[in-house]
Amino acid sequence: MIEKALTSADVEFVTTLHGDEAVAFHVLLQPRGDQADRLLRAIDDLALGELDEAARERETPEGEEARETGKRALEVSLQALHGAGNEAQGRLIEAHPLDALKSLVDEVEADEVIVLTDPHYVEEFFHRDWASRARHKVGVPVLKLFSHSKA
Repeated sequence: MIEKALTSADVEFVTTLHGDEAVAFHVLLQPRGDQADRLLRAIDDLALGELDEAARERETPEGEEARETGKRALEVSLQALHGAGNEAQGRLIEAHPLDALKSLVDEVEADEVIVLTDPHYVEEFFHRDWASRARHKVGVPVLKLFSHSKA
């Protein structure tokens, strides 16, 4: 599960986790959410001392515009995984992200879930981040990794 396009460093990171073992990736991307998500992102920026980033949160695409940005980010990510010699397919999460993740895990009989995200300190503190919540839902190990670039 990702929230933005994978960087080349992210691709190298996730594709080397299992050494030479063949791995297939099933990527879910959650487009930016609603005003509440924007507030939490701004609080995270403030916690990191990134005042300029907090002020720019209102410029972050939401709704349909975020969906289009998400589609492009997913395509870039899948191309990068393919370019690194991996099998990969993906989809946008339209609603109920944890339900979508659980369905995909069951559908493909996944061995593990990787949640690759920027730090979200408020959500993490209260264990409301995707990885913490997924651990109670999906029935397979959940590995939380931090992205190699800021959103």
